[in-house]
Formats: sequence, structure tokens, C-alpha cells
Amino acid sequence: MAQGTVGTLLASTSYVWYGNVKATLKTSRTAGVVTAFILLSDVKDEIDFEFIGTDLNDVQSNYYFQGIPNYNNEHNISVTDTFGTYHTYEVDWTPDTLTWLVDGTAHRTLSRNTTWNATSNQYHYPQTPARIQLSLWPAGLNSNGLGTVEWAGGLVNWNSPDVQNAGYFYAMVNEVNVQCYSPPSGAKVSGSTSYIYDNASGTNDTVETTDDSTVLKSQLGTGTNMSAAYPSQAATGTASGSTPASTSEIPTIPGLNGAGTGSNGLRGGNGGDSGSAASGAGGSAPSGTAPVAGSATTDFHGFAQNPSSSMASLPKGERILQGSLFAVLVAIIGMIAM
Repeated sequence: MAQGTVGTLLASTSYVWYGNVKATLKTSRTAGVVTAFILLSDVKDEIDFEFIGTDLNDVQSNYYFQGIPNYNNEHNISVTDTFGTYHTYEVDWTPDTLTWLVDGTAHRTLSRNTTWNATSNQYHYPQTPARIQLSLWPAGLNSNGLGTVEWAGGLVNWNSPDVQNAGYFYAMVNEVNVQCYSPPSGAKVSGSTSYIYDNASGTNDTVETTDDSTVLKSQLGTGTNMSAAYPSQAATGTASGSTPASTSEIPTIPGLNGAGTGSNGLRGGNGGDSGSAASGAGGSAPSGTAPVAGSATTDFHGFAQNPSSSMASLPKGERILQGSLFAVLVAIIGMIAM
């Protein structure tokens, strides 16, 4: 994280709806610098491990329901030298309990039953499909609120030894492991490709597992109209006796198979017809998608991906993490991008 940037965020492109997530990492340090390992859903359910750069012997565990701030949800967990020592931080998330662990030892367990809110008649408990995020961000900036700066331990010192030696603040992530659990009892399951919400309340009973495709066919596509601006034969002027339209004017997602007007998702002029594009126009899901839940599989390095998109005001589709267990090995990542 160099001076003048907003930090770095690494995020999975697939979603987890209950499971076990572990990250082995070393944090950054110095006032105003915050390292984070969180799960975050599209309706802002959130599960956190956050590390303040001035306190290398504690990690903050926290959670939110739909982004509603409740500062009583935060709880510190003692740990030793988060900057100099790799520790494994773990979230075990089920429909009924949420447990934060460090190096295999459980330090905090939240019961869903204790989160009932009588005013809204809801459990204020994280309960919707979430993406995994690792981040390093400068909370201690003058442009942030005073409360945020104080929480982060003060203003960032851009002349700190770490910046002088490396040119930036950094954290190091060694490994991330994820095991997906089966859908909760009574879940709406009609497929294995994407999560959607069928109601604007955004609670667990409105989540459905479907085979809906979530591939946007153009840069004008949305979660409710994924084929927006995708040219039909008539629109491109390829009907008999007409002149083809200029394909360079058609918005596409570069490199996306089936997204463009020529073969293999490319723009015109590649000598191919629009067969590949036409086959993708209906939004069918790619082959090889895995069930939402199942027996554990051998670890592999990398994120399994299925397609994804979002609605204008509420997520329509969310990629489901493929398989039930994966591992990501990131060798000494310095979070310095951006």
C-alpha cells in the first residue's frame, strides 16, 4: 500500500453460503494501517477479522447484519505478534453458530438465537452468500472521519521504516482454505450454478440456488437484462440483402467467449461467423459447474469460478464456489497494487 493510494483488496469471484474459511497471514503494522480478512455478502452481511497496525497482539472479531452498525458486536482476541508471525485465522460459519478461531483454537462463538431483533422481527445474523476478501487499507487518513482515525490508532505515518525500506506498507498471505457446507435445511435449491435473491428483504429464506446464468453478454448488460445490447441477426443487419453493421460499435466484454459478434467472442473481422456468439446469447451456463455442496475434494491452488452479475438494487446472481474445498497459496504477497 503506497502513499496516495486507497490500499489493496483481494476478493474471491465466487460465493460461500456457510462454510469454513481459513487464512494464514502476517499483518501490516503502524498507526492508521488496517489489515482485514472478511466475508462480505452483496446485502452487506459481514464477518470480520481486522488488525489495527498499532496493536500487534490483538485481532478484532466482528460481524454485521446488512451493514447495520452495532459497535457492541466487536470483540478482541489475543494473539502474538501479528506482523512477525504467521497465524491461521479461521471462520466457521453455520446457519446457527459463528465461530472465530486462531491457530485452531476457538476464541469466540456467536449463536444465531442471541441476535434476534424484536423491532425488525429478524435475526441480525450474517446469513447470505458472501465473498472472501483480504485487504490492506489506510484508515488513518485526514479525509476519514475522526472516529475511524482514532479506531485505526491515528494518522498514517508515510515515513515509517516499512515504507522507507520497501516503498510501501505490506501484509503477507501464505494460504487461504475454504470448505463449503451444505445448504441450510429448507433451502430453495433448483440448480448448482448461482445464488439469487427472490425477495428484496435479503435474508436467508430469500436465497435460491439456481442454474441461472450470470454471464453479461455486453458491457451494457445488467443483472436483470444480461443480454442488453447484444446484437441479434436483424440488429446487425445480416439479414438477406442488407449491409452488416459495424461490429466495432457494439459494446462487448473483451475475451469473453460468446460475448462478441464474431467467433470466440471477438469483434468483427476475424473471419468467423456469429455462431459462437449466437450460442451464448441465450445466457446458458457453462458446462462443468459443480454442485453447491458435496464431499471434500483435494486442495488445489486458485479460485474456481462460475459466472456472476448483480441487479440494479439487489443481487440477481452470485457465483457459487465450485466444489466443497479449495486452497489458494499466495507466496509472500505484498499488498501493494493500486
